[in-house]
Amino acid sequence: MNKTKIDWADITWNPVTGCLHDCHYCYARKIATRFSNWGFLPENRPVAFSDDIPNGIGLLHCLDKPYDKQGKKEPFPFKFEPTLHRYRLTHPKNINKPQNIFVCSMADLFGEWVPDGWIKEVFKACDEAPHHRYMFLTKNPKRYLNLYKYKKFPWKENYWFGTTITRPSDEFVWVKDTPYKTFVSIEPIMAPFGKLENGKMPDWVIVGAETGNRKGKVKPEKHWIEEIVSQCQERKVPIFMKESLRNLMEEDFRQEFPWEGV
Repeated sequence: MNKTKIDWADITWNPVTGCLHDCHYCYARKIATRFSNWGFLPENRPVAFSDDIPNGIGLLHCLDKPYDKQGKKEPFPFKFEPTLHRYRLTHPKNINKPQNIFVCSMADLFGEWVPDGWIKEVFKACDEAPHHRYMFLTKNPKRYLNLYKYKKFPWKENYWFGTTITRPSDEFVWVKDTPYKTFVSIEPIMAPFGKLENGKMPDWVIVGAETGNRKGKVKPEKHWIEEIVSQCQERKVPIFMKESLRNLMEEDFRQEFPWEGV
């Protein structure tokens, strides 16, 4: 568990790390690469393979204990290759104070390459610490529907299921006519969205600009954000602007939480 600068969460929890989306703006990949131990060669890495690999997916890893190299724990021994850190599954129940937990900020827990068994283990760990609020986020929302179809997608009052999108062409889907709490994270926003609604408005909208110094970084225009705000106000959906938008929005900057009211 780690305190986080992500302003809509209290802490991050990463029982799974690594991702195969290969987004060019990904902060998580940069962090994993930066903090990987460059002192060992690939052939000397710890061998820990998953026994539940989906068809067509490459190498996955499981660790039952932290990888220790010369007395130093290595948080990303496989860099950004998908890895289940089973020893982290007990972390939520060791924190007594209720927290807003961003689950897998360094991975996409619902990526197509993630075994159902890994997701099941994470849900079980959440159930063992029901005093926290768990925020899940994916770029692959169809996995939600697939898990729901096969009755592997639990509904809990303290679970929030989110989708990351960056452009209006990105798909986000919800399990309709159910009590699931949903949100959409438009970060980084790469283009004006126009109409956001896609059959059903989510229960919460987060929006933020691209950060960092990437060549070709997209800088949003204020009216892009205003269009989203207008739709949220019309449908009484709270909207949370990331700090990256504070200077752009000035007096119109707002950070609303759905559990605190608008």
